[in-house]
Amino acid sequence: MPSPRIVALQPSISVTLAALGKLDHLVACTRWCVDQVPELTARNLPILADSWSATKEDLAQLAQLHPDIILASVPYRMESLAAILQAGPPVLALSPKNLADIHSDTRLLASLVHASQEAEVLITHMQQALTEVREKCQNAAPQKVYAEEWGKPLIHSQQWVNELVEAAGGTPVGLPNQHSTPEQIAAAAPDVLLLAWCGAGDRVPLERVVEQRSWQNLRAVRERRMFCIPDEFLNTPAIPSLLDGLACIAAAIHPEIFPVPARLIQVSPQNDDSLGSFLA
Repeated sequence: MPSPRIVALQPSISVTLAALGKLDHLVACTRWCVDQVPELTARNLPILADSWSATKEDLAQLAQLHPDIILASVPYRMESLAAILQAGPPVLALSPKNLADIHSDTRLLASLVHASQEAEVLITHMQQALTEVREKCQNAAPQKVYAEEWGKPLIHSQQWVNELVEAAGGTPVGLPNQHSTPEQIAAAAPDVLLLAWCGAGDRVPLERVVEQRSWQNLRAVRERRMFCIPDEFLNTPAIPSLLDGLACIAAAIHPEIFPVPARLIQVSPQNDDSLGSFLA
């Protein structure tokens, strides 16, 4: 069968293709794809808007690229999804909700590029990592964990993040994608606070968040158990990214068991600001 020419409109697509060894199929991607898959830099692919921000004008050059399929994934904006569907080429729009969905999507992408065996290796690696973390945590004291995807309004992280938290010996506070208030989170008295804001990378201003939400007296804050986890580690539904997220979550919940990754940032008086506009 011929190799499909693929346009990736979310980094989860490019990250998965990279893990499968199939980046040669890409004929265009987003700037977020390049950020998360550095080897794409040398390929000089056309850069398109993603499935959250794309407009009909952004996708006008698709006809010149002659793709066989457009691959998109969460997050979507309705106007952007409409523009993608009207662009011309066939569209595969993924919308995973949990780890099982992400595994299924991995298999689906692999089937398009004839890499089913590679997908099974990748999925097995994820399952083994989850099992190993669970086994190391089985005798540890349970911890209540609040994981946040956005800061204004406060939005809880996705279901797949809750599953990673549970594997690492945590009990998620609240429901996936639920909106909350600072007061509701404070009342829940979480042991650990994990902030991974979409689009913020690893630049969540932890100290400013504490100040603006009046969280100074939260035990998690007093004990410096408030962390920024890089956005792409929790909000990119691709196995390689979530493996990094699992390592960060496990270290944040049980630092006595797991090594602390370099990009896990802990609240401290010296680590102030840089994204004040997110809270304006």
